[in-house]
Amino acid sequence: MRIHSLPTQLVNQIAAGEVVERPSSVVKELVENCFDAGATSVAIEIEQGGMRRIKIRDDGCGIDKDDLPLALSRHATSKIATLDDLEHVSTMGFRGEALPSISSVARLTLISRTEAADCAWRVDADGSEQNFDPKPDPHPQGTTVDVRDLFYNTPARRKFLKTEKTEFGHIETLIKRMALSRFDIGFVLTHNQRGVLNLKPVTTEVQREQRIAGICGSEFIDNSVKIDFEASGLQLTGWVGLPTFSRSQQDMQFFYVNGRLIKDKLVSHAVKQAYQDVLYHGRHPVFVLYLNLDPALVDVNAHPAKLEVRFREGRLVHDFLYRALHRSLADLRPGSQEQRSNPIEEFVPMPPQTPEQPPVKPQVQLQSKPKQNTLPLHVEEDIRAYASLYPAVEPEPESKSPKPAPAGEESYHPLGYAVAHLHNIYILAETPKGIILVDTHAAHERVTYERLKQQFNNGSVPSQPLLLPIKIAVSAGEADLAEQHQDFFNALGFELNRSGPETIVLRSVPVLLAGGDSEALIRDVLADIIEHGLSTRIQEKANEVLATVACHGSVRARRRLSIDEMNALLRDMERTERIGQCNHGRPTWVELSTQELDKFFLRGR
Repeated sequence: MRIHSLPTQLVNQIAAGEVVERPSSVVKELVENCFDAGATSVAIEIEQGGMRRIKIRDDGCGIDKDDLPLALSRHATSKIATLDDLEHVSTMGFRGEALPSISSVARLTLISRTEAADCAWRVDADGSEQNFDPKPDPHPQGTTVDVRDLFYNTPARRKFLKTEKTEFGHIETLIKRMALSRFDIGFVLTHNQRGVLNLKPVTTEVQREQRIAGICGSEFIDNSVKIDFEASGLQLTGWVGLPTFSRSQQDMQFFYVNGRLIKDKLVSHAVKQAYQDVLYHGRHPVFVLYLNLDPALVDVNAHPAKLEVRFREGRLVHDFLYRALHRSLADLRPGSQEQRSNPIEEFVPMPPQTPEQPPVKPQVQLQSKPKQNTLPLHVEEDIRAYASLYPAVEPEPESKSPKPAPAGEESYHPLGYAVAHLHNIYILAETPKGIILVDTHAAHERVTYERLKQQFNNGSVPSQPLLLPIKIAVSAGEADLAEQHQDFFNALGFELNRSGPETIVLRSVPVLLAGGDSEALIRDVLADIIEHGLSTRIQEKANEVLATVACHGSVRARRRLSIDEMNALLRDMERTERIGQCNHGRPTWVELSTQELDKFFLRGR
C-alpha cells in the first residue's frame, strides 16, 4: 500500500490508547485540567464505575466560546507556546491530547463559561474535530466535561475493563491521591448518585493533617514523622511512617513532584535504601511526600499519561531523598516526638560524572585507605575480632535491688529506670509518664549493630588477597566503568584492575565478604552504577555480615541482667540511631502511659 494520511478520528483513537487506559485515566486528565483552570472545588459524578458516565465540574476560569473547538483539537493548548515553556512546565497538563483522545472513544460534551461571558457555551464532540456548533447553556462560571459510554465504538477495549466495583475503586483511589496534592481545593465524589467523598478546602496545618487522616487513616498521623528538609534547590516535605507502622502492600505511598503525582524507580530506590535495616522483611513503608524543585530540572514529558518523570540530575535527587529520609529515621529516638525542620547540613550535591572527572566516591567516606594484609585473613577470625570489641557484660553474682531515680534526672532519660527483668527477656522500666517494656536482645542487637557499622564506615576496611585472582568477562562499557570507579572499589576493600578490553581482574576482597560470591557482587554493583549512577550493594553485603555479628554478640534471651546492666542498656538505647527497631525490623520497645494503665483497671470511673 502507498503511504497515506490517517483519518483524524483514527489518529485520536491511537492517541487514546496511550492516554485513556480505563475510566480512572479519563478522570485523571480532566481533574488535572481543573487544577490548571484555578478551580477551588471539583465535583466528580460517576455512573457504573465510569463506563456509563463520567461528569466533572469545576469553578475555574472557564474557556472562551471561540476556543472551544480548539480545546477539542489535537495539540492545541493554552499552557505552552515555546520550547522554553516546555522545558519549564509548571502545569498539570500541556500536551493538548486528552480531550480529543477521550472524545474519539466516548460521547463527550464540553460546557464552559468565563467570568466575562454573558452565558456558557456547549459543544459536542466525536473525535473527528469537525462540525463544532457551540450552543448557549445556563452553566455558571467554570467548566463541565460530560463523558458517556466510554469505549462504545471500540468494543475490544471495553472488554478489557474490570467489574464496576473494581473500576470505581481505581477512581476513588485516584481522587484520594489527587486530594493530597491540592489541599486548597475541595472534592466531591459520587457513584451512582451516592456520596462517597466530600473534602472541603483546607488552609491550616491542622486541617491538612485532618484531610490526610481522613484518607490514610488517623493511625497514619499518629505513627508518622513530619519532615521538612531543604538543600541545593531541593525541598522535601510531608510525612513518613514509622518503620513499625508498615504495610504488606505498597498501597499507602504517595509521592508528588511539584504537585504532580508520580511513580518513579529512582524515588522508590531512594526510599527503599532509607528504610533499609529498620523495616521488617516483606513489609513496605508508608509516606506522603512532596518534592519541590526548579521545573527546568525535571522532565514531565517522559510519559504520555504523565505518570513518570525524568530528573535531569537524577544522582542529586536520589542522594537528597535518601539522606533526608535516612536522617529522619535515624533521629527517631526515645523522647523525640517530631522531626526537626533543619536543612541537611552534611548534604553535598554530587555533580554528574564524566570520563574527565574523578570517579564517584562512595556515600560512606572512609578516613584512610585500606591497608593490604601481608597474610590472608579468615572471616571467622575477623568476626571474632569485631565481636570482641563489644563483649557481653557478665551478670553479677547477686541481683541488686532497684535504685530510685536520682532527683531531678527523670526528664533526662525518656526510657526511665529499670525496675525488673521479666522472664529474663524484657526490661520493665518506670518513667514519670508510665512504663516502658524493652526486648533486651533486640535492643542490644541494634546498639551493637550501629556501633559496628560506625567502625566499619569510619575506619579502614580490612582487605584479603585472593589466592587465585578472578577474571571477570564484562562488556567494554562495564570495563570502562570499573576502571573509572577504581578508587570507589579500592575504598571498600576490592582490588580491581582492567586486564583487557572486556576483562577485569579481582585480586582482593573485603575480609567480611570473603566467603561470598564476589564475581556476582561486582557485576551487580556495575549494573547499579549504570542504572542509578551509584551502588550501595557492597555496604549492604557488609551490613548483612555485621548484623549477624551483632545478633550473635548481643545479650541472649533468658539471661538475667542486673539493674545496673539494664540501666546501662537503656542509656545506650537513648543515644543510638534507629533504636526503635532491631536489625530485622522488629520493635525494640513499647510504652504504656499511666492513662492507659488506668483504663485497664477502670480507675477514675
